[in-house]
Amino acid sequence: MKVSTSPCSPSVLTSPDPDRWPDIVSPRRASRPRTAVAERVVRHALGRLPLRVRLAGGESLGRGGPLLEIHRPEAFFRRIGVNGLIGFGESYMAAEWDAPDPVAVLSVLAGHVAELVPAPLQRLRPLWAPRQPATRANTPDGARNNISHHYDLSNELFALFLDETMSYSAALFRGFPAEPSLLPAAQRRKIDRLLDLTEAGPGTRLLEIGTGWGELALRAAARGARVTTVTLSAEQRDLARRRIREAGLEDRVEVCLRDYRQVTGEYDAVVSVEMVEAVGEEYWPVYFRTLEERLAPGGRIALQAITMPDDRMRAASATHTWIQKYIFPGGLIPSSRALEENAARAGLRTDRRARFGTHYAETLRLWRERFHDRADEVEALGFDATFRRMWTFYLAYSEAGFRSGYLNVEQVLLVRPESR
Repeated sequence: MKVSTSPCSPSVLTSPDPDRWPDIVSPRRASRPRTAVAERVVRHALGRLPLRVRLAGGESLGRGGPLLEIHRPEAFFRRIGVNGLIGFGESYMAAEWDAPDPVAVLSVLAGHVAELVPAPLQRLRPLWAPRQPATRANTPDGARNNISHHYDLSNELFALFLDETMSYSAALFRGFPAEPSLLPAAQRRKIDRLLDLTEAGPGTRLLEIGTGWGELALRAAARGARVTTVTLSAEQRDLARRRIREAGLEDRVEVCLRDYRQVTGEYDAVVSVEMVEAVGEEYWPVYFRTLEERLAPGGRIALQAITMPDDRMRAASATHTWIQKYIFPGGLIPSSRALEENAARAGLRTDRRARFGTHYAETLRLWRERFHDRADEVEALGFDATFRRMWTFYLAYSEAGFRSGYLNVEQVLLVRPESR
């Protein structure tokens, strides 16, 4: 399958696999009235934004700014009429629209998200927005399937765009713009700050919920901590174990394929990096109760979490999004308020908080550029053009969220009283 390499040409994906991409190949059709309403709403929104929107046939919309080219307007409006923002993302995957700078376009949209849909229609959101599938609930079995959907794609795929630390979370830079060569040090700086929050050192019993590919466990063990780290990704477990073995730290680190709800024992410190987003709102109370139950008296918990405004989180919590459908099924980004309230209900006090969303935007930029530069290698791994457009949209969409301030990322220190 081939796709035009020019970012603003009318790219056409040829012969995508209908079994792999059913909603891209054969999108559900909207009724004429629904499509007409969607087109009217979208045209009105685009016309008021600082964008330069160019439709096939020569029509233009917007007040000037980053260029968005709609190659197939009829299909574009129809997809949005059926699935709202899911349809917007699927339209990009189908190459029905494009942009020379997708991050700039998506940053404008993210910065105006609250005003894209008129208030009367926003109140009707429960009637038209798709609901989250019950099959994606984060039960123990469901969580394993949801995590596998993303993290078991291929260790080789992630290695193509991540740095040598294989860290898949926000890095912490000393200055901007960040150079690719500085990413490994910035990732280790982020990890060290988390470990410093927990005061991890020789003899510390440390639990990590969400192993990733093992960099935090390696750095904690190098400090002399005894680490138990759990993941639901078999691919991550296997590579983390290999890296730990090659570092000669097997005697200090145990990597388990285990749900956080199945962890037993007591620990002086708990660290969890960008894992709470995958827990699901229904299970946040269980997650924080587990943190509290696993923590020794006087222990410390360091979390790193992506956050969004509380009102937007509430609006999104009951609906199905493009990110949930294609990238992180079952997930929901919490608000700072939701984190603090759920922690408090579990008997944990928020002691410290530091936000660094602009650093995540830079991290994502470096990943996105590297993914783009190594597109041929991604294809050689067996990932087709539709997947590559999907992944490009995901990275650009995420970067835009942080650049616009719609998303943030924070490190939080939680403590609990000396006695229960």
